[in-house]
Amino acid sequence: MVRNAIQFQKGLSLREFLRRYGTEEQCEAALEKMRWPDGFRCPRCDGHEHGLVYGRRLKRYQCRTCGHQATLTAGTIMQATKLPLTTWSQAFYLIGQAKNGISSLELSRHLDVTYDTVWLLHNMILRAMTERDDAYVMRGKIQIVASGFREAVDAYLGGERPGGKAGRGSENKIPIIAPLSLNEAGHPTHAKITPVVGFSSEAILAWAKENLAPGSAVLSDGLACFRSDTMAGCSHEAIVTGGKHPNAPPQFRWISIVLGNLKTSLSGTFHAFSFEKYARRNLGDYCSASTGAVRWRP
Repeated sequence: MVRNAIQFQKGLSLREFLRRYGTEEQCEAALEKMRWPDGFRCPRCDGHEHGLVYGRRLKRYQCRTCGHQATLTAGTIMQATKLPLTTWSQAFYLIGQAKNGISSLELSRHLDVTYDTVWLLHNMILRAMTERDDAYVMRGKIQIVASGFREAVDAYLGGERPGGKAGRGSENKIPIIAPLSLNEAGHPTHAKITPVVGFSSEAILAWAKENLAPGSAVLSDGLACFRSDTMAGCSHEAIVTGGKHPNAPPQFRWISIVLGNLKTSLSGTFHAFSFEKYARRNLGDYCSASTGAVRWRP
């Protein structure tokens, strides 16, 4: 049996991670290199001459031109943190490597930090991942590969409540839109799953203008509101599926896998989940960790 090259991609092992970032000194050096790859630059005057001021947990860089002091964590989600950098780096690793997501309770056990502290840390990281994903405009290889497509389907988080409305009118369902960029070979390159106010033409048009680059070729499941993509400068092709539980056509194979993995991730990690309150944050986590940060190989 041929192994799936995507599933067997080599990642960063826990042993290798600890070898690179197992001490405070290693984390400081890595953070300094990421923040100032060409050497210190003053955030106020852009000067590079500086001195070091010790006496606190994190050393301070003092600009010799304007006297401004800066730390490695200033302006980041770690600013003014009392946690060691090793704790933050381990949290980044565990959240990024968890294919099915990770709860704050499980994260607190791994990090040996109280639940309340980890809950704040976890949500700060998820917020940063969501903001990063929100800033990404779906364009992929469109300008280079003429055959690149967007797969877009309508989907919902949550299920029908006993005695409640069924289908799209269910009170426990949050509408989401799930576009997926494909390369010329038909393999996915990026997913961006976001909640929307509803599947109206106005809502989808506003979403398309914000998230799709003009000239994109949109392949949808035939829901009428997706025709709004053409008004955002995109071409549109529809494959009508129909039915309450339709079999996904082969054109939607990858997006079906992505949505299936998403639902498995949420149901396998959380016993209870407020979709209305936390959907956006956890969708950003899923896309960044599972489909955004890790690119599929051809």
